[in-house]
Amino acid sequence: MITLAVGLGTCGIAAGAQEVYDELLRQPDPRYILRKTSCNGHCYNEPIVEVFQNEELIGAFYQVKASSVKSLLETLPSVWGQPSSRQGQEQRLVLENCGLIDPENMNDYISRGGYVALETVRSLLPMEVVSMIKASGLRGRGGAGFPTGLKWQFALNNPSQPKVVIANADEGDPGAFMDRAVLEGDPHRVIEGLLIAAHATGANSAYIYIRAEYPLAIKRLRHAIADVTAEGKLGTVLLEIKEGAGAFVCGEETALMASMEGERGMPRFKPPFPAESGLWGQPTTINNVETLAAIPWIIRHGAEAFSKWGTEKSRGTKVFSLAGKVKYPGLVEVEMGTSLRSMIEQLGGGTSSGLPIKAVQMGGPSGGCVPESLLDTALTYEDLQATGAIMGSGGVIVMDEATCMIDIAKYFLNFIQNESCGKCTFCRIGTKRMFEILSRIAEGKGELADIDELIDLSSQISKASLCQLGKTAANPVLTTLQYFKDEYLEHIVEKKCRAHVCRSLIRYHINSDVCTGCTLCAKRCPVSCIKGVTKGPHRIDASHCTKCGTCLSVCRFGAVTVSTGVHS
Repeated sequence: MITLAVGLGTCGIAAGAQEVYDELLRQPDPRYILRKTSCNGHCYNEPIVEVFQNEELIGAFYQVKASSVKSLLETLPSVWGQPSSRQGQEQRLVLENCGLIDPENMNDYISRGGYVALETVRSLLPMEVVSMIKASGLRGRGGAGFPTGLKWQFALNNPSQPKVVIANADEGDPGAFMDRAVLEGDPHRVIEGLLIAAHATGANSAYIYIRAEYPLAIKRLRHAIADVTAEGKLGTVLLEIKEGAGAFVCGEETALMASMEGERGMPRFKPPFPAESGLWGQPTTINNVETLAAIPWIIRHGAEAFSKWGTEKSRGTKVFSLAGKVKYPGLVEVEMGTSLRSMIEQLGGGTSSGLPIKAVQMGGPSGGCVPESLLDTALTYEDLQATGAIMGSGGVIVMDEATCMIDIAKYFLNFIQNESCGKCTFCRIGTKRMFEILSRIAEGKGELADIDELIDLSSQISKASLCQLGKTAANPVLTTLQYFKDEYLEHIVEKKCRAHVCRSLIRYHINSDVCTGCTLCAKRCPVSCIKGVTKGPHRIDASHCTKCGTCLSVCRFGAVTVSTGVHS
């Protein structure tokens, strides 16, 4: 029997997958069974309709429109044997079900080994489970990379009761969407991992803290919780969802707990650590979504099977979201130790523009920019940290040669200073001062002394901030200064932005020898600053030009040029 599976994740729905699914429902065909699933990671090809025969993928339709459903059905056999562009190039453990099951059908999850791990651990002593996770070498996938089994052991060894486990789904890094995709595509997987964590630590309360901006993930989680409750799989554990208001700082575990307690999401001093005194003073274990999603696989296949992947200190696989100027944006899961270059070029297809890769932002606002010269760096916690970046939760933003690194640093500083909770003076005010300096440099008003000021502020903010948001706030600036200092100097000394991104440093011109007087640029100019007569040369009034670039994009004859620098 042929099955057509339509990916109904957030990315697919945004691209029109729901309309495709509805149209397939209106055109029933005895040759196939229609099934809804979620994102399979190939976001760049949404909407996707995959063709299965006896649960084996035999073909796919990409970028499907509702209007083309009829022709899709007519040409159904022609896609057989056409594999996905990334099929077979990943090592999927965490994402093994995403895109293959109906996330709102618990039986689909059970048919692929779901809840077998939970039943297994309930026949084991908690310490036996902890020992298995320790032996696997699994480290937290939320950013810090702390050994998961050791974290569980700390909580288990605490004799205080009651205890709490929390799934941290407060994913907030720009360009990161790993947790959202897992929650939308395989919610039972995360619930099973959380229930295993509860058994291993002796907790009787479990929570999933998720940002309210993930409505589809919340909907599917609620559906899954209702199903496991009805089937009696919760045992004695109380499982609830707590919705966060989208504050980036609440990804930090103590701020997360403060938010859950109804307080303002602000970090607390440690110690005591959550395993000693966490949510409402109870021993608390917090793991991120991907960490918990790896647990059922480890239990089912064994610690040794997981630890054979990766490197000595970075075991297993890691899910990354590829975003930015990459040809194939989406999710990939690769073995730890894979090079950054091979992931971007082989799985991501290189840059979408065709221009050379300039840098890659790793680890979100707390991470840093890895230059092209270091793309052969292995994807391990230690190797990435040596570059000045971090693994983080797995966000990867690719930048090509048309990217201004001062603009990138400015973007992340703006994000950080807006997301600062304000508790620490240096974080609250220092990041704002850094943003102001970067803004001056981008406007051509910077001075050489500004570079020293940025470095000094970076050091002070890191030393005087309580949580990792503040301690790592300057990383995007420090890494761009380390690897792209020449661009800072160009902006300051030559008043030049080689990427033509900083508007204050660029000028648009019309070459009168090339201009045909077609008037298209004048008609499209939003501020009417282009003058000239039909079939005669035009000119741009620089005093009114907003440097939007419309004239450059619409000119068909190459008459419009852009220049930068004091000598241009």
